[in-house]
Amino acid sequence: MVKPPRFDAAWNRRMAWGRRWRALRIWLLLALLLGASWWVMRLPASTADWEPVDRRFTLCAERVSSACVIDGDTVMLDKRRIRLAGFDAPELEGKCAAERQLAIVARDALADWLNRGPFLADGGADPPRDDYGRELRNLRREEGGRDQWLSEWMEERGLARTTGWGDPERDWCAAGTD
Repeated sequence: MVKPPRFDAAWNRRMAWGRRWRALRIWLLLALLLGASWWVMRLPASTADWEPVDRRFTLCAERVSSACVIDGDTVMLDKRRIRLAGFDAPELEGKCAAERQLAIVARDALADWLNRGPFLADGGADPPRDDYGRELRNLRREEGGRDQWLSEWMEERGLARTTGWGDPERDWCAAGTD
């Protein structure tokens, strides 16, 4: 007479662990796929079409033209409003006199950068848009054999702050901010 196999506690533990591991693998794979797709969507389009721009910009508040600067991070190009990506400048209608004054300096500095010569704008024919419907574009130009990004240029001069994750919110009205 053949005895049935004996299933001891160790065997039961191995089987329970195997069932848990199979279920866990499915969840891990799903989380990995979701994380990878989120990461890919957050990457800047490295193959984005860079459009050359060679225009003379004025200040929108002073003169109507087909290319003008609205504030330190927004321009008009023909009838398109463009929010310059990668940085945030102080607002012309800011909370305090210090912010409003710095906003004028940032707007004028942006106009100077734009009028120094041709530059490139990313995004191609169908750029992403912000909540207000403005096109979102990064600007850069080659200077001295390397790319000069507008966002870095504005930040280095204390006329803008970064807009990345984890960056502290800058209070333009606080004394001693640079």
